[in-house]
Amino acid sequence: MDIIALAREIGKALQQDEKYLALEEARKTSDADEALQELIGEFNLKRMAINNEVQKEDRSEEKLKELNDDLRHTYAQIMMNENMTRYNEAKTEVDNLVQRITTIIAMSAEGEDPETCDIEASCSGNCASCGGCH
Repeated sequence: MDIIALAREIGKALQQDEKYLALEEARKTSDADEALQELIGEFNLKRMAINNEVQKEDRSEEKLKELNDDLRHTYAQIMMNENMTRYNEAKTEVDNLVQRITTIIAMSAEGEDPETCDIEASCSGNCASCGGCH
């Protein structure tokens, strides 16, 4: 089996993983939550209003502050939604799993033993501050 076929097999296995299935269920639930979708729509409209105000030559800093406050308030409401919380938690789980897979592949490409290389226990997941895993 060639390496691309193996990558496709990993993709198929990922889509059968309980973490991925939980994410898909959370996505469906969030998409079906009308109140949440309305808040997300409001958030996007407020973000566009901010962008429009910023681009004006005679923009009002007071208006920008008001729009930013409204945006933050709407964002807070979105993040307090139970379905959004569940989605974010499931997304984090899948992202961590994908990061682990990617790390094993990257370390293997650097000559590490594929059987033993893994994300270090001290890894924060923030590669910007990373000095390397070995």
